[in-house]
Amino acid sequence: MLDDNLKMFVAENRRGVLTTFRRDGSAQMSIITCGPLQDGVAFTTTEDRAKLRNLRRNPRCSLMVARENWSAYIVLQGTARLLSADNTDADELRMALRNVYRTAAATEHPDWEEYDRAMEEQRRSAIIVVPEHIYGGNVS
Repeated sequence: MLDDNLKMFVAENRRGVLTTFRRDGSAQMSIITCGPLQDGVAFTTTEDRAKLRNLRRNPRCSLMVARENWSAYIVLQGTARLLSADNTDADELRMALRNVYRTAAATEHPDWEEYDRAMEEQRRSAIIVVPEHIYGGNVS
């Protein structure tokens, strides 16, 4: 779980590098935009992305969030919670995607109905990385 200091760090530094694992065990890294949500750090992705395929097969992952100049960072090692059309009620998924937008963009969307349609058309999933171990440097 993220303490208030780490939540603030992620809210102020919304760029991250996610590491998932391919079928052969090798690492696959993706640049994401993220934000603190519930008990972890969240982002969205589409059905066709390698990161989502990898997380469905193996939800273990690491997520590094860093300042733009790399002077401070945190790494969350943990498990991804996947919220997608195949495992989540439609209203719950819609609200999860909206909440990820709010935290990752640090603003409200100007047209939530348009956003909802786009998320459905793009077949987006909300991912929450729930940390089991956190480390980093110069965060405070």
